[in-house]
Amino acid sequence: MSAAPEPPAPRPRRWLPGPRWLVIAVPMAWLLLFFLVPFFVLGRISLSEPMIARPPYSPLWEVLADGTRVWLGNLENYRLLVEDTLYRNAYFSSIRIAAVSTVAALLIGYPMAYYIARAPEPRRTILLLLIILPFWTSFLLRVYAWIGFLQREGLINQALLGLGIIDAPLRMLNTDFAVYIGIVYTYLPFMILPLYANLVKLDEAFLEAAADLGAGPVTTFFTVTLPLSLPGIVAGCMLVFIPAIGEYVIPELLGASGTLMIGRVLWNEFFSANDWTMAAAVAVVMLFVVVAPIMWLQARIDRQGGGT
Repeated sequence: MSAAPEPPAPRPRRWLPGPRWLVIAVPMAWLLLFFLVPFFVLGRISLSEPMIARPPYSPLWEVLADGTRVWLGNLENYRLLVEDTLYRNAYFSSIRIAAVSTVAALLIGYPMAYYIARAPEPRRTILLLLIILPFWTSFLLRVYAWIGFLQREGLINQALLGLGIIDAPLRMLNTDFAVYIGIVYTYLPFMILPLYANLVKLDEAFLEAAADLGAGPVTTFFTVTLPLSLPGIVAGCMLVFIPAIGEYVIPELLGASGTLMIGRVLWNEFFSANDWTMAAAVAVVMLFVVVAPIMWLQARIDRQGGGT
C-alpha cells in the first residue's frame, strides 16, 4: 500500500505588492492626494482665527519660550455656522434647489434613457451623440445662452407673445426657476448616461416572463423595469445632486441676488470677506452634508445585497 502524498509546502509570503495592489494603489494615491490632503488642510484652517496676514489665518500651535506647545485652535467658526441664520438658510436652500433639480432631471432623463436603450443600434448611437454633444462647448457659454433665452426680450418670451399665449413678457431670468432650468439642463446628461447603461443591460427575458404572466406594460414597468434600474437611478441622482448642491456659476448668472447657495457663500467668504477660516468651516460642513447620506445609502444597498 503506497504512502499518502505529502501536502504541498506552504508558499512563502510575498511582501512585495502584487498586480492587484498596484491597480488599487493608483486611485488610492489619487484620492489621498486630491481629497484627503485638501480636506485636512481645510479642517486645519477652519479651526483657526482670521488674521490680516499672509496666510490670513492664525497658527494652531504656539511654542513658548520653554519649548511648550500651546493649542490655539477653537470651534468658533462652527458655532457661528449654527447660530447665524445666513449659513443655515444657505445650506437649506442649496439642499432644496439641488433636490428639486435632481428630481426634475430624473423625471426628464428616465424616459429619454429608456427610449435610447430600446432604440435600434444605428439610431441609438446618434441619440447618445446628441446627449454628449453639449459637452463639446464651454459650460460658461451654455449658461450664458440661457440668459438670452430667459430674459424679457428673449426667445421664449417672444415665442409666447407671438403665439398669443401671454400678453406681457414673463420674468424668468434672475429667479429660482432660472436656476432650476440651468442646473437641470447642465447636469441632465449625468442622469441619462448611468440610466442608459443600466437599462441597456436589462434582460428581455424578464419582460417576456411578465407578459406571459398577464402583466400589462404599465405593471411590467413598475414591477420589473423600475426595480431593476434602481442602481442607475441612484448613480444618476448622485451625479446630479452632488455638484448641484455646491453650484456657483449657475446661481450667479441666472439666479436673483437673494438666491442663497453654498457656492455663493464660499465665494463671498473667500474672496470678498477674505475670511478663509469661515469659508473652510462652511466647506467642511458641506462635505459632511453630502458624504454622510451617500455613505448611509451605500451601507443600506450593501446590507440589502448581502441579505438577498
